[in-house]
Amino acid sequence: MAKDFEYNYPHPHLLGIEGLNRLDVEQLLALADDYVEFSRQDRKHVDVLKGMTLLNLFFENSTRTQSSFELAGKRLGADVVNMAMQNSSLKKGETLIDTAMTLNAMRPDLLVIRHNASGAVKLLSRKVDCAVINAGDGQHEHPTQALLDALTIRRRLGDLSALRIAICGDIAHSRVARSNVFLLTLLGAEVRLVGPSPLIPKGADEWGAEVYTDMKEGIADCDVVMMLRLQLERMEGAFLPSTREYFHFYGLDREKLKLAKPGALVMHPGPMNRGVEIESAVADNLDRSLITTQVENGVAVRMAVLHTLSRNLLDRRAKQNEVQR
Repeated sequence: MAKDFEYNYPHPHLLGIEGLNRLDVEQLLALADDYVEFSRQDRKHVDVLKGMTLLNLFFENSTRTQSSFELAGKRLGADVVNMAMQNSSLKKGETLIDTAMTLNAMRPDLLVIRHNASGAVKLLSRKVDCAVINAGDGQHEHPTQALLDALTIRRRLGDLSALRIAICGDIAHSRVARSNVFLLTLLGAEVRLVGPSPLIPKGADEWGAEVYTDMKEGIADCDVVMMLRLQLERMEGAFLPSTREYFHFYGLDREKLKLAKPGALVMHPGPMNRGVEIESAVADNLDRSLITTQVENGVAVRMAVLHTLSRNLLDRRAKQNEVQR
């Protein structure tokens, strides 16, 4: 099975989608496909990471992503350690670099990091000897979310190159939006960014997606409508008059969904604010909503990423040992 897969993924880390080529992505998605089926079996354990240590280092609160990485690591046989960063030495004045050096001295094999500062994960990756995976850094990127979204769409609709996909909502504060635009356009999809002007970041029109400030125009004739959470905790000042008004113009309800293609699919990375960015009747529609499928596929994608980076890490270590002999 996937345990013995052939791979050519050349990168020591997964820091973002930007910088990957299509072959890199296709290899990760192909392996993730295997792990979706593997995870549906009664026996969900394989010793790919046996004897290896995975550290989950989350400087921001997370339920889905941290649990998904933990489950992925355990299914692959790793020793998984979740670091409680709210009680870390950073609270006592230790620098991020010192924290990285301390963790590196523990000799982990895989390090999963979420941080509220864009670029923090890349900085940390330069200070450790293990493989690093970006689980979300500020408003920069969230690569495994984009991979699981692409996998979810592809398993349902096939080739993405003929698809029109709308990403709607709080684009300005969303690392998910950036990673998805990079990945979905790389796979040939037409991507639209939809949201009110204050929530569309400057330069978004240079990402390779069309920008719409009218929800009805933006989702017209789309195959997939992906909603984003309104990140009120990241907003300073008056971005929006009220959440009620936001839902009226930009929340996805049954009437707006009729403007998309017949049978258009609905996605959301979670957590959802029902009645703010999405109507419950839409989110819970079993025929059209892929939201729970995204969660399932997230574990498979993270298994594929951990598997791939662990093989590369072992190869690098073997080559270093050869040089030292």
